[in-house]
Amino acid sequence: MLTLQQIKADPKFVIARLAVKGFDGKEPIENVISLDNQRKSLQLQSDNLSAELNKLAASIGALMKAGQKAEAEEAKAKVAEIKEKQKVFAEELAQTEQNIREILLSVPNLPYKGVPEGKSAADNVVEKAGGPMPELGEDALPHWELAKKYNIIDFDLGVKITGAGFPVYIGKGARLQRALIQFFLDEAGKSGYTEIQPPYVVNEASGIGTGQLPDKEGQMYHCEVDNLYLIPTAEVPVTNLYRDVILTQDKLPIKNCAYSACFRREAGSYGKDVRGLNRLHQFDKVEIVRIEKPEDSYAALEEMKDHVQGLLEKLGLPWHILRLCGGDMSFTSAITFDFEVYSAAQKRWLEVSSVSNFETYQANRLKCRYRGDDKKTHLCHTLNGSALALPRIMAALLENNQTPEGIVVPEVLRRYTGFDIIN
Repeated sequence: MLTLQQIKADPKFVIARLAVKGFDGKEPIENVISLDNQRKSLQLQSDNLSAELNKLAASIGALMKAGQKAEAEEAKAKVAEIKEKQKVFAEELAQTEQNIREILLSVPNLPYKGVPEGKSAADNVVEKAGGPMPELGEDALPHWELAKKYNIIDFDLGVKITGAGFPVYIGKGARLQRALIQFFLDEAGKSGYTEIQPPYVVNEASGIGTGQLPDKEGQMYHCEVDNLYLIPTAEVPVTNLYRDVILTQDKLPIKNCAYSACFRREAGSYGKDVRGLNRLHQFDKVEIVRIEKPEDSYAALEEMKDHVQGLLEKLGLPWHILRLCGGDMSFTSAITFDFEVYSAAQKRWLEVSSVSNFETYQANRLKCRYRGDDKKTHLCHTLNGSALALPRIMAALLENNQTPEGIVVPEVLRRYTGFDIIN
């Protein structure tokens, strides 16, 4: 969440930057400033009462020694009266601080200066593109038909067992899934990321820490009896490893990667664009997460983009990078780059990765800090990216590599699959 220092330093700037995300920040920002002034007034009054209490407490002993019992009893009565007032002030102060926090939790992150203005995905900017565009015949099949033809993914079985959006991978389909996961993890390891195997369910504090709560409750699967949430991405448990942690500078940067299943309700998603693997309720993904000093985070963001680009190039997929406009960015992000691959049979681009810098927004929620040369604690910057999400990668690989003989497996995956064609 935004810090009070950010807001109070230049509230007009904060309101203007929030407008780039389509968020009207005037009322919440003004309310936060008003509540903070109220908090300071309450704190001052409470401090004055404490000073008066200390003075009275010190005088009681002296009065008793001087034999002035009546005055001592009067002082004791004042002490009791002040303590009651302190209780009231403490309750008002706690409520005011809670009100400030609730408003701050409802305000999105400020977009970075390089974020273009815009209201929707149509306003995103293509920054870079590469990879060979496949040339398929008119009889090319979309991946859901290829999956059925070669018996590698069964969508109907998933519906039978669970429901729509939970496919079953079979035989070479399952092997190809496992190959992609291992390939992505191995490549992350070569790039210096330490592998983490996180839990797939998290508590409410973890959801708040990375910004899924209270913004996206409706998109998460909630285990109500235990008040736990199925993770929408490994970003949540991995970043929360550093909640309430003060790091020493020599520990930075932190580079972690994790494979996990991801669970998303995707409420309201219907139509032809969500067929097959295009949009699932459960899918596999390898995530990369970084904890950085603020001055290093944008260089780290470029490294992460290069890493994802390298994966797509090794898989031989056509790709492009989008710089997201303010209106298409997530609640928590300061800047986001989406990677999309071209699906030749569907003739459309499919998002396979988002790489984001959250600056101090998540770190402030998490209380993720480091101790600087000045011996003071400072908020870290957090970043994460998909490297990569599997379903649409699988869709593009199946469609783009189809031949009359079968589906050709990219060379980099063959040592993991043990086969070079699906037929």
